[in-house]
Amino acid sequence: MSKEINILYVVAEAVPFAKTGGLADVAGALPQTVKELGHEIRIMMPKYSTFSERKYKVHDVIRLKDIMIPLGDTCISTSVKSAFITSSKVKVQVYFLANDKLYSRDGLYVNPHTKKDYADNDERFIFLCKGTLETLKKLGWKPDIIHCNDWQTGLIPAYLKTVYRDDPFFKKTKTIYTIHNLAYQGIFPKESFNKTGLPKEIFTPEGVEFYGKFNFMKAGIVYADIVNTVSEKYAQEIRTKEEFGCGLEKLLEKRKKDLYGIVNGVDYSVWNPAADNLIPEKYSITNFSKKAENKKALLQKFGMKYDENIPVIGIISRLADQKGFDLIGDIIADLMKLDLQMVVLGTGEKKYHELFQKIHNKYPDKFGVQLGFNEALAHLIEAGSDMFLMPSKYEPCGLNQIYSLKYGTVPIVRATGGLEDTIENIKPETGSGTGFKFTKYDDAELLKTIKKAIKLYQNKKIWVKIMKNGMAKDFSWETSAKKYLALYKKLLKDKD
Repeated sequence: MSKEINILYVVAEAVPFAKTGGLADVAGALPQTVKELGHEIRIMMPKYSTFSERKYKVHDVIRLKDIMIPLGDTCISTSVKSAFITSSKVKVQVYFLANDKLYSRDGLYVNPHTKKDYADNDERFIFLCKGTLETLKKLGWKPDIIHCNDWQTGLIPAYLKTVYRDDPFFKKTKTIYTIHNLAYQGIFPKESFNKTGLPKEIFTPEGVEFYGKFNFMKAGIVYADIVNTVSEKYAQEIRTKEEFGCGLEKLLEKRKKDLYGIVNGVDYSVWNPAADNLIPEKYSITNFSKKAENKKALLQKFGMKYDENIPVIGIISRLADQKGFDLIGDIIADLMKLDLQMVVLGTGEKKYHELFQKIHNKYPDKFGVQLGFNEALAHLIEAGSDMFLMPSKYEPCGLNQIYSLKYGTVPIVRATGGLEDTIENIKPETGSGTGFKFTKYDDAELLKTIKKAIKLYQNKKIWVKIMKNGMAKDFSWETSAKKYLALYKKLLKDKD
């Protein structure tokens, strides 16, 4: 048996404690699988006030004022609390950095009342990065690997390569930095850099400076030992194309030998129609006749009529430009002339709230919408829809298209990022493949692809074959976790 690796997984959010998106799902699932594979992994994250300490049996590990974190000209104290993420097989310890002034708020990054980012997000996540390293020293637990995620943790590799470079405690510690979405980089005014305590000489175009500003994510990319992102296609796109690179494509191209893509996994204990308690009728690849009952329940929920010959297209998404909803807006009149029904669940930009509400008001029998998020309804849409639409402009990984496969709900996607990596294009004549893909970001291409899907839906024999193709796919976390372990082992093998 190979030597046990000690890993600290640092993240701004993790299920079940805090969630704004897919990052939290990854952070709740990947460490559990790594631990199941025989390694010691712990999580570090902020202690938000959005979850119940009593419910999760949170307890004190380090008292307030036992750790003082320099932040600009002041010192801020933190206490450290702990709880466990528990599965049927393992318990993963979670450490929470606690400071009420910084983290006791109604939202994680955005004020839900003003819809604006918190003005002190720079300080909140400088504190997370510095506090993580100081907590490790106080605990006396030396990780072999610190696995950092997204911009909020990007300063940790920079600290280790500069401020803590000669600290014997971290002498053998290596870093991996995962980009979940390059579009969110943590860019702040130059003044924010002065609060970090990082050496002034790294505020350069080769270091953490970005067009005169301070960029957290750039720090992670420059200083981490290995950089990865959440699909192979996205790893290629962000270093070769300006539209995906968000200003960092040249830096990522420079680091291409250390840049990897690993598709996220799925927790099939949560997303599996054979065991899903949130849907009216369970079903599986060997018996999916009950899928029709879920379709009836879904349409009833949205006040629409059921017809087995009319396909339902589902959408569950953050309502943002990234997700391709401008294309839907451009072709909605043509779409509504087709034999289809659509249901949308999501929240996001005001213009898309208004667009989808307007479409629903005009076509209430064909287009249902619920603005907001509802976990049970998300499961019902996956189970009750015949197709699932993701026409994204870019998509680092995407999870809903993978959920859809397991639910026998055929994806219609744009061939970008993780959508390209996880969906195999259908050949109608043979019934091979798992979904419908289009390449050009264009409304006419999207309409043509939807029409193709609706036409093939009428051929029940081929459609059933395609459903089974998808349901048979395995995107469980074990596959992804083994790839992360290979990166960890590579780092430890390569170390001096």
